[in-house]
Amino acid sequence: QVQLIESGGGLVQAGGSLRLSCEASGRTFSTYSMGWFRQAPGKEREFVATIGWTADNTLYTDSVKGRFTISRDNAKNSMYLQMNSLKPEDTAVYYCATSSYLMATMSTEYDRWGQGTQVTVSS
Repeated sequence: QVQLIESGGGLVQAGGSLRLSCEASGRTFSTYSMGWFRQAPGKEREFVATIGWTADNTLYTDSVKGRFTISRDNAKNSMYLQMNSLKPEDTAVYYCATSSYLMATMSTEYDRWGQGTQVTVSS
């Protein structure tokens, strides 16, 4: 059974950067797409970005395009989210997840989830 562990969250000022990591264990990591979602207080969980199993395919929600970069290192069973030019509206708990689908943007298309890491951006 796959386990996902996120790390790298924290408190940062607007305009700053953070790099989130997601480490997977217990599964053939390289055969699955991976994604990042986030959930702000009082809001539904929303799609942020996804990356295919070979990392050739990536997709971002419009609000993070040009600021966030998703990547993965299959040799390390890890996925990353580099977040630059952070805004207060990026404040949320960020979750990583696995999917058998390519370019999946709906949470129902993901079958394994991490526990989440808090990102707080102050104005």
